Amino acid sequence: MSGTKPPRQELPESDPEDLSEELTAVVCLESDLQEGQMMEVEVGHHSVLLTRSEGKYSAIGNQCTHYGAPLSKGFISGHTVRCPWHGACFNVHTGDLEEFPGMDCLPCHKVKIQNSKVYVSVNKKTLRQEKRIKNMGGSVPGITHTVLLLGGGAASLICAETLRQEEFGGRIIMATKDELLPYDKTRLSKVMNVESDSILLRRMEFFHKYDIEVWLRKEALLVDTDKMTVTFDDGSVQSYDQLFISTGCRAKGLDLPGMKLDNVKMLETPEDARQIHAACLGCNVVLVGTSFVGMEIASYLIDKASSITVIGSSELPYQNTLGKEIGKVTMMMLSEKNVRFYMNDNVTEVIGADGKVKEVVLKSGKVIPADVLIVGIGIKPNSEFLHGSKIQMDSKSFVTVDQFMRTNVPGVFCGGDLATFPLKMAKNQMVNIGHWQMAQAHGRVAALNMLGTQTELSSVPFYWTVLLGTTIRYAGYGEGYTEIVMKGKFEDRKFLALYIKDDEVIAAASLNYDPAVSAVAERLVAGKVITKKEAESDNLSWLQLS
Repeated sequence: MSGTKPPRQELPESDPEDLSEELTAVVCLESDLQEGQMMEVEVGHHSVLLTRSEGKYSAIGNQCTHYGAPLSKGFISGHTVRCPWHGACFNVHTGDLEEFPGMDCLPCHKVKIQNSKVYVSVNKKTLRQEKRIKNMGGSVPGITHTVLLLGGGAASLICAETLRQEEFGGRIIMATKDELLPYDKTRLSKVMNVESDSILLRRMEFFHKYDIEVWLRKEALLVDTDKMTVTFDDGSVQSYDQLFISTGCRAKGLDLPGMKLDNVKMLETPEDARQIHAACLGCNVVLVGTSFVGMEIASYLIDKASSITVIGSSELPYQNTLGKEIGKVTMMMLSEKNVRFYMNDNVTEVIGADGKVKEVVLKSGKVIPADVLIVGIGIKPNSEFLHGSKIQMDSKSFVTVDQFMRTNVPGVFCGGDLATFPLKMAKNQMVNIGHWQMAQAHGRVAALNMLGTQTELSSVPFYWTVLLGTTIRYAGYGEGYTEIVMKGKFEDRKFLALYIKDDEVIAAASLNYDPAVSAVAERLVAGKVITKKEAESDNLSWLQLS
């Protein structure tokens, strides 16, 4: 069930025992919580998640370590609680992280049953700690085995952390062309005027503490899998015993003259985000592309730019991913804020004056004034340095891996946006999914398999996008869906869309309908079929809605 606080009861405030290092409180009666249920309780004004699962009472921190969502509003299944906002999962008995995008574990508290009352004790020293890092080791003298990680994103970071959590004592090197330590890229299109320091996932002290070498501004140019070496842009050559490639993708520009004009922008880094924010203030902005990122940028700029015009090549935003209905809602929400859309159209010319963009010309003949042109029309894989190597790529130059994140070359793994991989929930269809949480899962699975712990990728994709302060959540893989079963109404901006293929739910999207998408994700992970009949039923008890 989705957790709520129990009704207020006349119970003693604290344990009769005096435990000086602990704060102890009666939080409920034993009968208040049934098997498979959870609730938020308070101990010394500290929010705690109390669960009764697998015959055992447990208490862990109630705030998700990702963005602080109340887990009591999420979904519980067995010993796992799934965050209602972004799908991170935690073990209710230990507080350990079981699924991303969270990175840290939760504090775990003592529970005692006495005289039919449930007592929870919180250590006073850790009262303010809302997260904890899983135990990690460092390098061990004499172990020369080297794991080289190419790329400084989510996949590489989680790969490095997992290796140290699993007591790998060799050398770990993370080499990236980025100027920054790994940071939360999902924030860039949502909070564009962002200080780089505020979105770092880990600080340099962390990498020093756990003996993870980070080489910034260092780009791989050549991989020789026979010699097991990587050559970098500064001429240096590094040998490896195992290699993890997660160099990601970059934004694709318009294939037109004028892309070099000032105020033609693409979003890739925090510096790009800050520049877009500054350039658009009080200006006429033209945005090409109706992807998730494009719509988030349009949403962000509404109260900052003097006008926003969106050019889309399809009939509606997200048409191929979320479907026409959600595309219509998105256009309606943004159009109400005076965003103009030109759909089924393309830019054919970018006109400049004095070195700056001035106008864009559309295929339809329309000419639109533009002080700033933002291009978000797709991505290209950063895999040029692998051409000529023995590492297998598909026709679009993405690296092909198996369910263990292994390439065709022994000892070489790949993950993140660069990888095409078999998706378990889609009957192992080969897919390329640029979701943050999937990249993290790739890093973990690659690390475990490097260490000989055979582990298959089993994560279900989970994504979210923010528009005008509201969040659309999405879980599953909806490609090829044939119909949508709706709960709620699009026009009310409170809905759950269940995507159907072969009479089964393959994906879900929601707005203001928590924790429904997390519930669907948990069913899909467990391999439990949600039939079309179940989806169409008015009985929604399986969704654990509040």
